[in-house]
Amino acid sequence: MEYRNLGNRGLRVSAVGLGCMGMSHAYGAPADHREMTELLAKAVDMGYTFFDTAEVYGTSERPHDNEELLGEALRPYRDRIAIATKFGLRFDTESGIVPYPLLPDSRPETIRRAVEGSLRRLQTDYIDLYYQHRPDPNVPMEDVAGTVADLIKEGKVLYWGLSEASEEDIRRAHAVCPLTAIQDRYSMMARWHEALFPTLEELGIGLVAFSPLANGLLSDCYTAASRFDARTDYRAAMPQFQPDSYDKNHGLLQLIRRLAGEKHATPAQISLAWMLCKKPWIVPIPGTRKLDRLKENAQAADILLTDEEVEQMDRALDTMPMSDVFGGTALRK
Repeated sequence: MEYRNLGNRGLRVSAVGLGCMGMSHAYGAPADHREMTELLAKAVDMGYTFFDTAEVYGTSERPHDNEELLGEALRPYRDRIAIATKFGLRFDTESGIVPYPLLPDSRPETIRRAVEGSLRRLQTDYIDLYYQHRPDPNVPMEDVAGTVADLIKEGKVLYWGLSEASEEDIRRAHAVCPLTAIQDRYSMMARWHEALFPTLEELGIGLVAFSPLANGLLSDCYTAASRFDARTDYRAAMPQFQPDSYDKNHGLLQLIRRLAGEKHATPAQISLAWMLCKKPWIVPIPGTRKLDRLKENAQAADILLTDEEVEQMDRALDTMPMSDVFGGTALRK
């Protein structure tokens, strides 16, 4: 495993992190805790040091399942790893809509309750990286940043970040309490946040890329015949997994397959290497429940693409037809 600095404030992590949401939420029924505990231990053995969760990654019955899982499973390795979690959201489970709409709440008193809950469930005295999960239109960003600054002074949080925030929010937050990372949806199919790259470079902020494989499509493991349980698996409603999307994405998948053949890699590894080689401060966090995928994703950090190869890929992506891609769960204000 390779390692890199996430921004310029001292947080060094594995070049590929592990997004843990899918173990408990959104990708089918929650996985068995014993099996995921074994998988997380093997991830540490492989060199993963960056694990991503959130207080809302769970089910109606166990709303904090993912933090509880990581707290128990990663406790033996706490001094060797960095855990990122998030505050400021809850799911509207009574809406009857799947994916559940999100309700923001980043009031200072809510953040304080959230951090205490996360610390307890994660069985730790501090959170390495604490994100605001989504901006709250009802709470000034300065109030959020000021509250987190106090948590950092108290030692409960080491670094902080924002998820899916605008440039204005980033600058306002950073002016009060310097940010270490921004977490955004980013993949070959979801490139709209590239507009933030100049700002991140200017301010010395890293990018943590979630859904770097477009929720798995870019692994090239699915076909038009693939089906997902609409009750528990968000992919059932995602546009890139609808039967007609595979024809629309034929050119994209062919590009990735060709490059995979040339580099003796897999399509998933090419998709991750593309962003790893774009900027030294990008860290993708693909999720998985499978050991072979865990190994495959880690090895993506060993694949080198030249600047010219990355630019050629970008030019192809700029003009290539492709389906819509899931852009995120609705936020209710």
